[in-house]
Amino acid sequence: MNHRFADRTLSDLALSLPGSVALLHDHRLDFGCGGQRSLREAASEHDLDLQRLISAFDALPADAPAPDWQGAGSAPLIDHILARYHQVHRQQLPALIAQAQRTERAHATHPQCPGGLAEHLTTMQQELEWHMCKEEGVLFPWLRQGIPLTHVQGPIGVMRHEHDEHAQSLLVLAELTDAFTAPADADEDWRQLYAGLETLRRDLVEHIHLENNLLFVGAQQPG
Repeated sequence: MNHRFADRTLSDLALSLPGSVALLHDHRLDFGCGGQRSLREAASEHDLDLQRLISAFDALPADAPAPDWQGAGSAPLIDHILARYHQVHRQQLPALIAQAQRTERAHATHPQCPGGLAEHLTTMQQELEWHMCKEEGVLFPWLRQGIPLTHVQGPIGVMRHEHDEHAQSLLVLAELTDAFTAPADADEDWRQLYAGLETLRRDLVEHIHLENNLLFVGAQQPG
C-alpha cells in the first residue's frame, strides 16, 4: 500500500496541501479540534478506506490556489479570522435561527422535522458570541503585541476548551439534521437551511483550525 500522507496530521495536511481543506470537509474529518490525529487514525476512527483517502489526496493538483498563513505572523492572521469568521458567524447564526424556526413551524408533523434545532442554534450563538468577545477583548490584543505564548497559556487553554465545546455542538447539529441531509420531500426553504448549516459547520471547523493549529502555536510572531 502507498502510505503517502497516512501518518501526517490532519492539521498539517490542511495547512500545507492545497485543496486538502475541501477534501477533509467532504469526508467530515475534523481538522480543527481533531487536527493532531494522523490521517490513518482519523480513517480508522470514521471507518474510512485509508487507501482511497490517500489516493484522493495524491490526486489533488499541486498548483491549486490556497492561502498560506504559516509565515504571515499573528496580526494578519487575526485580521483574517475577524473578517472571515467572526463577522461571518454573526451574520450566519441569526439568519439560520430564523430559518430553523420557520422550518420547525411549517413541518412540525413531519417525521424528520428537526425539533429543537432553533433552540440549539440559539445556544450556539450565545456561546460563540461570548467566546469571540473574549478573544477580541483580551487574547487577540495580547497576541498582536507579540506577548510570548508562555505568558498566555491560561487564556489559550480556555479558548481551546471552548473550541472543544463548539465541536460537540456541531456533532449535535449533525444529529438533529440527519448529517445536514434534508428529506426527499423537503421544500426549498428546508433545503436552504441545511445547506446553510453545512456552510456554518465548515466555517467553524476552519475557524477553530486556524486558531488551534496555527495562531495558538505560533502567536509569538508579532506579524
